[in-house]
Amino acid sequence: MATRVRVIDSDTHIDETEDTWNWLQEHELQYKPTTAFPPNQHPSRPPARYWMVDGRRQPRFLKDDERTQTTVATRELLDPMARVRHMDELGTEVQVIYPSLFLVGVTDKPEIEFALKRSYNRWLADRTQMTGGRLRWVCLPPLMDIDKAIEEVRFAKANGACAVMKKGDREAGHWVNEEYYFPFYEECERLDLPVVFHIGSGVPDFTPSREFPWGRFAKLGAPPLHAFFNLVTFGVPARFPGIRWGFIEAGASWVPFLVYDLRRRLSRNLSGDGGSAPKGYRYERATDIVTKNKFWITCQVDEDLPYILQYTGEDHLLAGSDYTHADASQEMDFPARLQQRAANGDIPSAPSRRSPATTATSFTVCSTPLRHHGRGRCSRTLRGARWGFSRPWTNRTTSPLPS
Repeated sequence: MATRVRVIDSDTHIDETEDTWNWLQEHELQYKPTTAFPPNQHPSRPPARYWMVDGRRQPRFLKDDERTQTTVATRELLDPMARVRHMDELGTEVQVIYPSLFLVGVTDKPEIEFALKRSYNRWLADRTQMTGGRLRWVCLPPLMDIDKAIEEVRFAKANGACAVMKKGDREAGHWVNEEYYFPFYEECERLDLPVVFHIGSGVPDFTPSREFPWGRFAKLGAPPLHAFFNLVTFGVPARFPGIRWGFIEAGASWVPFLVYDLRRRLSRNLSGDGGSAPKGYRYERATDIVTKNKFWITCQVDEDLPYILQYTGEDHLLAGSDYTHADASQEMDFPARLQQRAANGDIPSAPSRRSPATTATSFTVCSTPLRHHGRGRCSRTLRGARWGFSRPWTNRTTSPLPS
């Protein structure tokens, strides 16, 4: 009898709405984002709108149902169960939800960052609590204030979040390897919440929309790669060995290059901070940098997966649909395409270090860590404890969310 494939979509999004700010406290209402429209917009141009946050424009795109293959109700979580029904149609068991507005920093004021992210976290916890664990969300910590960031992480753990989002560049004025973040990392480790680096920037960006594409890769694509490099160079994962680290929506073809570069530097005892002693683990095999540091990376279906697997190992690739975003990362049919690649023999077999028989709490999916079992057959396994899916989150219908 064929085993039902349970797919976990590791990269989906929501579009923030006016309801996202319903959790602002009274003294924070002055920071509430508002929707605005370009004045005197030329009729030949498509309709546009934007958020006004801290006196500056931030993206709020008008999206097309056909291009995104979604609806307003599912994109904005106006009807969470409609999104769950769409997941059933797509064959997806669980979605992991990231923001849209907050992929890039929106303010340099700690009090505004805290107010907006606190409201976002409570809004998303509220909108997903009825789905019985089908919709899982990623916490946005207000990292300009580490004590408040830790408070938000604790709230998130208690209310259905499965990871915490971090930016790979100089977020809150600090790089990922600085001791400034160590109390935050300690709490994530204690709570068993992965730290994930989605594409985007922690540095507020006020570039005019016409100019933003000119620096898109440096601002959005490069930060997860930089986080990977700095975490290894400065031995951060060895200091916090209980943390799993994710690198989301940046593809995976860059992994072989960074593994090569890091191994070359570390073999020459270059620590990266002017010292001569490497920090962190010893790396003997090509896969050690990813596996020993507990790194997981999302890939695109059409990447050279056999080559990439030589550097990631069998269980450290993820995949996702980029649900609601109709950009180059969108792959709504990624499970079927991965299965087709396996059936075609594009993904070669390799001896597994584990038995094909997984425990009852494991997911066998095509959106999570890639494994090979036999000729031309690929199964993917996500051990529940890894990403917080060990058991369905039971919504707390008997007690309201704390304000």
